[in-house]
Amino acid sequence: QVQLVESGGGLVQAGGSLRLSCAASGRTRSTNAMGWFRQAPGKEREFVAAIRWSGGSTYYADSVKGRFTISRDNAKNTVYLQMNSLKPEDTAVYYCAASRYYSGSAREYEYDYWGQGTQVTVSS
Repeated sequence: QVQLVESGGGLVQAGGSLRLSCAASGRTRSTNAMGWFRQAPGKEREFVAAIRWSGGSTYYADSVKGRFTISRDNAKNTVYLQMNSLKPEDTAVYYCAASRYYSGSAREYEYDYWGQGTQVTVSS
């Protein structure tokens, strides 16, 4: 089993920045990649970004390219999501997820473990 705990959410004005963290524990070596998803009120959960533990290849949704950066610290088993130039439409609960087999997948069902989520609210 792998446990994931997100942190770093909060309230920020449009144009501001936040950095989310996802600390993984347990059998982290059984995972291949980590991802961030988000779910806005009344909408389905959507892919944001992903990164492979080995090699660090990154993948982004078009809506966040150039504004968000995903990174990882293998020694700390932690993944980060640096979010810049935030927009009100970025408001959502952000979830961290871990995939055992897939790299950079945007499909929820290809992730095996999920965190509880952290709220990000961007005011206009």
